[in-house]
Amino acid sequence: MYLTYFKGQWAEGNVPLFGAMDHSVWLGSSVFDGARAIRGQLPDLRLHLQRVIHSAERLGLQCPLTVDEMEALVREGVGKFPADAELYVRPLVFGAEGFLVPVPEKSGFALTLFDAPMPPFTGFSACLSSLCRPDASMAPTDAKASALYANTTRAIREASARGFDNAVVVDSDGNVGEFATSNLFLVTPEGKVVTPVPNGTFLAGITRARVIGLLAEAGVAVEERSVHPDELLTALEIFNTGNYGKVTPCIRYEGRTLAIGPVATLARERYLAFSGAA
Repeated sequence: MYLTYFKGQWAEGNVPLFGAMDHSVWLGSSVFDGARAIRGQLPDLRLHLQRVIHSAERLGLQCPLTVDEMEALVREGVGKFPADAELYVRPLVFGAEGFLVPVPEKSGFALTLFDAPMPPFTGFSACLSSLCRPDASMAPTDAKASALYANTTRAIREASARGFDNAVVVDSDGNVGEFATSNLFLVTPEGKVVTPVPNGTFLAGITRARVIGLLAEAGVAVEERSVHPDELLTALEIFNTGNYGKVTPCIRYEGRTLAIGPVATLARERYLAFSGAA
């Protein structure tokens, strides 16, 4: 089920939003964010809504709604689904008018909620991509901009052609940035938990920050530093964090099979307990 709020009303299905001359259609001026409704719980919702406002500003757009107004709409929309629904919550801000530069005050807004069951904690496979993440001098990497996802889909297509589910994408210095669709964590042979330090090439996610904090509360320190791709070849665990699956283990990297390890398991358990969805 798809449910979208647009221009003051809710509608089911794939609601049309754009015209052929809208700035977002032909020049890519749109941003979005992804939050979760898990059986009525809305973990970190306001942080996601704050980020979509920030993302819009970075692209010269202006979100027409405040955080409070968006939150009220999200809660209204969630109430239209069954109480046990697991949903993806996607606010979208897009350019409507303008030639090369969008007119900020003419930005459009839509909120879509749709069924998206939490994926099982069974894991995914990944390989090293030949592609790089752009840095901040090349693209709006500090925004969740729709235009950035063309590179994401290229990396996923490349990985899929090699028989993998996802890809590890490096930055312009050759260090690990993130998975194509989510932030990356690893456990070194010495037992240290590491995640790439934010360097302007990828979004340091809301779930990433939450998991770092939850692990710290459990006595597990996470080190943020540069990560060379070769470190993934010796890692005891590799896992991701992101809004869609929250914490998901990588069980095959290149030619290596990896166990679902204790750190990923702890991170998942702690997150679900925090969210009230355990």
